[in-house]
Amino acid sequence: MAERYHLLIRNATVVDGTRAPRFAADIAVRHDRIARIGRLDDAAADLEIDASGKVAAPGFIDAHTHDDRLMLSAPEMAPKISQGVTTVVAGNCGISLAPMPAGRRPQTVPPLDLLDEDGGWYRFPTFRAYVEELQAKPAATNCALLVGHSSLRVAEMNDLGRPANADEVTRMRERVREALLAGAVGVSTGLYYEPASAASTEEVIEICKPLAEFGGIYCTHMRDEADRVIDSLEETFRIGREVGVPVVISHHKVVGLPNHGRSPETLALITERMKSQSICLDCYPYSASSTILTVSRTAVASKVLVTWSKPHPEFSGMDLDEVANRMGLAKDAAVEKLLPAGAIYFSMDEADVQRILAFEHTMVGSDGLPHDAAPHPRLWGTFPRVLGHYARGLGLFPLETAVYKMTGLTAKNFGLKDRGVLKEGAFADITVFDAGTVDESATFAKPIQAAKGIDTVVVNGQVAWRGGKPGGARAGRVLRRSAC
Repeated sequence: MAERYHLLIRNATVVDGTRAPRFAADIAVRHDRIARIGRLDDAAADLEIDASGKVAAPGFIDAHTHDDRLMLSAPEMAPKISQGVTTVVAGNCGISLAPMPAGRRPQTVPPLDLLDEDGGWYRFPTFRAYVEELQAKPAATNCALLVGHSSLRVAEMNDLGRPANADEVTRMRERVREALLAGAVGVSTGLYYEPASAASTEEVIEICKPLAEFGGIYCTHMRDEADRVIDSLEETFRIGREVGVPVVISHHKVVGLPNHGRSPETLALITERMKSQSICLDCYPYSASSTILTVSRTAVASKVLVTWSKPHPEFSGMDLDEVANRMGLAKDAAVEKLLPAGAIYFSMDEADVQRILAFEHTMVGSDGLPHDAAPHPRLWGTFPRVLGHYARGLGLFPLETAVYKMTGLTAKNFGLKDRGVLKEGAFADITVFDAGTVDESATFAKPIQAAKGIDTVVVNGQVAWRGGKPGGARAGRVLRRSAC
């Protein structure tokens, strides 16, 4: 009698997430796990998918997201599922939706307003309350969660323009402990941003000390990615050493014309420090960044696009120079009129982007901002762009390496056991795509578009995307960190 499975993917070219050479095989899924990989001619299944001429890879893991609210407000997770992402790491750059005691108004504090511009979503007094809601109302993707240092400061401090005092540090450290007990995989900081820029290195170290006890990870949007990038790297490494945990350098880049070409310097330092401590990094495959709009940030960019503006939503998607002309104002004055607002900044060198992306230890993260009216195309296009433009088009690395950077490497660094690889016994997070056509569709002019070439996406054994539309399954789980 033929073996019967829940799902059977036939005739696939398997790229397994380990950098091993591709091979032909069928993949059988029973419930939420991969049961068998190989020639399964006599097998049968409730659902069979013919992957002839297509690649089956582990579901992509987005190493850097701001999907904390999206998982609850739009649980179909279309921007991510449509490009093959099955797991997101949320709570980055010091910004997490929890914990936040009642009475605080973080939606008025940039960049916390990126998650909740109108109020109502910062409603979880503890991290456990947030985790429980995600478990009660699953999204289409899995998630690994970070607790944000800036959110902790807003929760505990009335004056963000100074280092935390001893009592505030103690309370924030206890909130970190509560978050880790509830399932957070680590702490993130956004020392570049105003709510945390006054924090001392010592404050961060003291608040992060529970990470060592729980085997957590420290992720950081560093204090400076421009002129003082080396100093900021050294601060990051010091925090990791003194706390005794791995560090993740978020969206590594070198910003501003005077710093173009400095990536060999930063990567050499990272390589050297990796010899004595655990260091990871991610990047997104674009030479433009996106965050809140400020006068200072426009100064280092060759071009700026407005992604949203609360007082002037009509300017979303427009070039800042054009906006200033329409307003009849100087650029700096126009920025002040637009606030609060967000922007895309063209401030990086493409050669640096390619060098960082090709670096052996670099993971892929989108850093997409899902609530922007005119988002950066990385929200919908990051992973297909790596596969299409960089791997197939430019030959920056082989397909096996591209997939590894988006799957196995990320699962290993974040301690996501049995994720990021296609092997018997692993969780059935699978993306089937056409290696010859896969690419981004999203552009800066039209950023909200599903990718090309993504055929089927499976999360925990259930079809979440197929044939260019959601498959209906919301089988995502909150993932905990295992020892690496």
